[in-house]
Amino acid sequence: MITNFRSRLTVSGLVSAALAALAVPVAVVGTAVPASAAAYCGRTASNLDATAYVRQTAGVSANMRSGSSTSCAIKGWADNRDTLDYYCYTSNSSGSTWTYLRNVTDGTYGWVSDSLLPGNGSGTWCGF
Repeated sequence: MITNFRSRLTVSGLVSAALAALAVPVAVVGTAVPASAAAYCGRTASNLDATAYVRQTAGVSANMRSGSSTSCAIKGWADNRDTLDYYCYTSNSSGSTWTYLRNVTDGTYGWVSDSLLPGNGSGTWCGF
């Protein structure tokens, strides 16, 4: 009789523990994916913009950077005599758009703020 009583307590305890475990809310951890993200310093991009490259900067010169931020290193510059080949654009954390491009004149690659480029830069999104 005592064994039977213990058995019922054990079964009852296990069932209670199982039900309690099911009642505990489960936290789902996920990673939010922004609609677009800045190109971190050192990031390059593929040539996705198929339009012809006969573009020049809108002003005297524009810094070409290693990412889509003024905090990224300057890799070169493009001035109003240079022909530029737009590859694609992305947005940074402040919402500004930047185009990855090749300066055809001197062969350098980099990110330039679209506000400094004719036509406001590339019309093709980089996908990040």
